[in-house]
Amino acid sequence: MTESVTDVRAEDTPLPRPSALDQLVDRDPQETAEWRESLDAVVRHAGPDRAAQLVRRTVEHATHSGLDVPVLSQTPYLNSIPTAAEPQLPGDPELEARITAWDRWNAAAMVTRGSRLGLGGHIATFASAAWLYEIGFNHFFRGKEADGSGDQLFIQGHASPGVYARAFLDGRLSEEQLDHFRQEAGGRGLPSYPHPRRLPWLWEFPTVSMGLGPLSAIYQARFNRYLHHRGIKDTANSHVWAFLGDGEMDEPESTAALALAAREGLDNLTFVVNCNLQRLDGPVRANFKIVQELEAQFRGAGWNVVKSLWGSAWDGLLALDTTGALVRRLRAVPDAQFQTYQTRDVPYIREHFFGAEPALAELARLLTDAQIAECFHTSRGGHEPRKVYAAYRAALAHKGAPTVVLAQTVKGYTLGGGFESKNANHQMKKLSHDEFRAMRDRLDLPIPDSAFTDGPVPYGHPGADSPEIRYLQERRAALGGPAPARRLHASAALPAPSPRAFEAAYKGSGTQPVATTMAFVRLMKDLMREKETGRRWVPIVPDEARTFGMESLFPSAGIYSPLGQTYEPVDRDQLMYYKEARDGQILNEGITEAGAMADFIAAASSYATHGEPMIPFYIFYSMFGWQRTADQMWQLADQLGRGFIVGATAGRTTLTGEGLQHADGHSHLIAATNPASLNYDPAFAYEVAVIVKEGLRRMYGEALPGEDRDVFYYLTVYNEPKPQPAMPKGVEEGIRKGLYRFNTSELTDPRAPRIQLLASGTAVHWALDAQRLLAEDWGVAADVWSATSWSELRRDALSCDAAQLRGEDRVPYVTRALAGAPGPVLAVSDWMRQVPDQIAQWVPEDYSSLGTDGFGLSDTRAAARRHFRVDAESITLAALGQLARRGQVKRESLPEAAERYGLGYGLD
Repeated sequence: MTESVTDVRAEDTPLPRPSALDQLVDRDPQETAEWRESLDAVVRHAGPDRAAQLVRRTVEHATHSGLDVPVLSQTPYLNSIPTAAEPQLPGDPELEARITAWDRWNAAAMVTRGSRLGLGGHIATFASAAWLYEIGFNHFFRGKEADGSGDQLFIQGHASPGVYARAFLDGRLSEEQLDHFRQEAGGRGLPSYPHPRRLPWLWEFPTVSMGLGPLSAIYQARFNRYLHHRGIKDTANSHVWAFLGDGEMDEPESTAALALAAREGLDNLTFVVNCNLQRLDGPVRANFKIVQELEAQFRGAGWNVVKSLWGSAWDGLLALDTTGALVRRLRAVPDAQFQTYQTRDVPYIREHFFGAEPALAELARLLTDAQIAECFHTSRGGHEPRKVYAAYRAALAHKGAPTVVLAQTVKGYTLGGGFESKNANHQMKKLSHDEFRAMRDRLDLPIPDSAFTDGPVPYGHPGADSPEIRYLQERRAALGGPAPARRLHASAALPAPSPRAFEAAYKGSGTQPVATTMAFVRLMKDLMREKETGRRWVPIVPDEARTFGMESLFPSAGIYSPLGQTYEPVDRDQLMYYKEARDGQILNEGITEAGAMADFIAAASSYATHGEPMIPFYIFYSMFGWQRTADQMWQLADQLGRGFIVGATAGRTTLTGEGLQHADGHSHLIAATNPASLNYDPAFAYEVAVIVKEGLRRMYGEALPGEDRDVFYYLTVYNEPKPQPAMPKGVEEGIRKGLYRFNTSELTDPRAPRIQLLASGTAVHWALDAQRLLAEDWGVAADVWSATSWSELRRDALSCDAAQLRGEDRVPYVTRALAGAPGPVLAVSDWMRQVPDQIAQWVPEDYSSLGTDGFGLSDTRAAARRHFRVDAESITLAALGQLARRGQVKRESLPEAAERYGLGYGLD
C-alpha cells in the first residue's frame, strides 16, 4: 500500500532547504514559470539527457558571459573540446610520430638493459604518457636560451626514462650514459628519477617524492609572479607545467594548494594529469571514476578543467549515440571495469558493455569488431597528438585561472598485451625479445631481426643528420633551446653586506634582555635595508609573524598579494599596521608549513631557475619545521636550494605552556641527517650574526676552492629574553666551525678540580649558572664552551677520519679545540642527548651528556628544565658525578648536592 503524505510522521520529513537564489525576491514569477515549463517540455519530448545538456550549456554560456552562477562540478565523461573545435596540429605530424616511436623504444631498451643487472626501472608510465610530453617538447615548452627562464617543467618521476631517451636523440646523452641508468657510483650514471643534485645540467625539479611536485609547481608559479610584481625578473612568458599521475593525486600535498592557485589567478600554471587509471598495485578508483572525481575537485577549487579522454575512433561512435545511452554508460562504468574492457576481446565487450541496455545493443550492431577493438583497446585522448595539442592550446588560452588537463591513457601503451592495463605493470621492468619484436612492428621502426640475438636489444637512432633529428632540433631552437634544462647563469656573486649591518649584534644588548629570535629579526631588518642586496631577501612566515616579532616588517616591507590591498586594515591607524602590496616582500602564507616550505624552495633555487639569486629566510616554530616538513627539506637539498631556515621558539623547554606538540627536542637530530643542511644552535646575538654573515658569503658570495655552495643553513633561535653580551675577540672561527671557549672559571687555584662544560643555544645560560654553583659551593673550576654546531663538528671529524684512511694526517677540529683543556667533558643542550653525543668519539677526555629526552610538557621553563634534569643544579650534580668517578671530588658530595638543590638523588 502506498503511504499517503498524512501517514508520514513530521519528524521523518526533512524540510526543504531553500537555496540562496530561492531566497531572493522573484521579480517576474511568470517568466520563471515559463523557463521551468520549457525545461519540463524538453524532458518529455527529448529526454532527461537532452534537458541536462541544455542546462549545462546555458550555465556555461552564463559563466563565459560574466554572470555570477554556481560552477558545475562535473561534465559528461567526454572530451571538453569537441572534435569540430580542435585546431589543426602544426608542424610535421609524421616526423613527430617517428620521434615518439624512437623515444618509446629507447626508454624500454634502457630500462630492460639495466634490469639485466637487477637495477629495475619503470617502463609503463612513459609508454602511457609519451605524447603528453612530445607535444609539449615540439610546440609548447619554452627553453632557457630566449630569456633565461623559459618554462618550468615538473616531470613525473616514473617517466624519466622517456626524457632520457629524447635527450639521447637530440645529442645531449650518449649510449654509454643510457647504459649507466641507475649506476651513479662512478659519477657517469643517470639517476633513476629527476634529480638536480645528481644531474644538475638536465633536471631542475626533483619530483618522485609524490605529492611534493604538484605542491611545488603551484608555489613556483606563484613565485614567478612574485618576482615579476616586485620588478626583479620579467616572468610574463614563463609557464609552469606539472606532469602528474592520477594515483599521485591521492597524496594530500597534491591538492593542498589548489585553492591558492585559483585564488591568485595563476594562469601561468598547467597541471597535466596522466589518467591511465592505474596506481602502483591496481586501479586508482576501482569502483569509481578518478577523472570525474578530479574534475569535481579542481572545478570546485576554481580551476579550468580540460578533459582529453577519447581518441578519434570514438568520434564516429559518439556521433551515432542519438539517445545518450553511450554517454550514460561511459559515465556509469567504474574504472576497474573499463580496464577489463581494455584487455578483453570484442565478444566480451559486446556482451558486458553494449548489452547493458537495448539502445546500446542496437548501437553495437552498427559497429564492426575492428571498430570496437580500436575504441576500447587503443583510442584514448592522451595518445592522439591532435587532441593533446588542442588541450594544451586551450590551457594556455585560458586566462584568470590555472588549468588542469585530464588526459586518459593506457598504462603500458605500445608495450604489448603483457603490459597494457595490467595491474602488475608498474613492477614489470623488462621486455623479452619477442615483445621487442612486436613493439618494433607496431611502431614501424627500422630495426632488423638480426638485432634480436642473445645480447641486449640495441638502442635506436635515425642518425644525427636524419629528418627526425633535424626537425627535433629545429623545434627546440624555435622554442628557446633544449628542455628540460637547468642553467647556472654567469653572474657575479652578490656583494657582501656592509659591516654596519652586523654592528648592533656584535655590540650586544648590555643589561637589556633580548631573545635570539628578536636578535635575528633585527639583523634581517638591517640586512633588508642594504642598497645592493636588500630587495633580494624573501621573508617567509606561516602566519606567526607576530609570535616571532616580525610585525614591524609589515608596513616597511609589505606582505605580498597580487591584488594589493583592496580593503582598509583594521589597524591602519597603528604604527605596525597590516599592509598588503602587489610588490610586497613578505610571503605570509597562513597556517601551512608545507606551503611556506614550497615558497622557500622556489626562492632558494631562483639563482638557477631564473638567474636571479634570492635570499629566503623562513622562520617557524621549530617543532613544525623538520618534524612536519622534513621531506621538503630533502627536496630543497635535491634542488640545490640556498637560504636560511630558522627554527624559532626552539628547544624542548623554552616555549612555556604549549606542551608536547610544540616542544622540539629533536629537530637538530633530524636535520643532521641531511648532507646539505648546515645546522647551528647559537646562544647569543653575535653568534647569529657571524653565522648569517658566513652563510651569505658561502652561498651568495665568493666561495672558497672546493667549497660546496649548494647548501642551506638551519638556525635555531629562542624566545627566552637574555642579556646579550658583546662578541669576544677571536671567536669567529670557532663560531663557524661549531665550538669555542666562551669563558674560563674564575677559580685560579691550580689544585681545584676542573671540568669542561659544553653547551649550545639557551643551555649556555644554564651552564654559566652551573659554573657559578660549582665554584661557589664545591670549589670546582668549570670552563664554559659554546657549541654552536654539534653536527658541523661531527662532519669535520668524519671528513678527517676519511682523510686518515687515505693516509693524510688530519685531526678533527673538536679534538684540537679540546686538547689540553683539563678535566672531563660534560655536554648539555635543550635537545635530546643524541644531538651533543654526535661528537663523543672525538673528544679526548671522558665524555658525558645531558639532554631533554622524552616527551615535552607544559609548565614553566624552570619546572620543565628540572623535569628533564638539565637546569643549572642538575648540571652541577652531573659534573660532580663525573669528577667523583675520577676521584677528584668525594662521592659524599653527590647526595649532599642533591639534597641542597632538591634533586632527590637516588630516589627516582
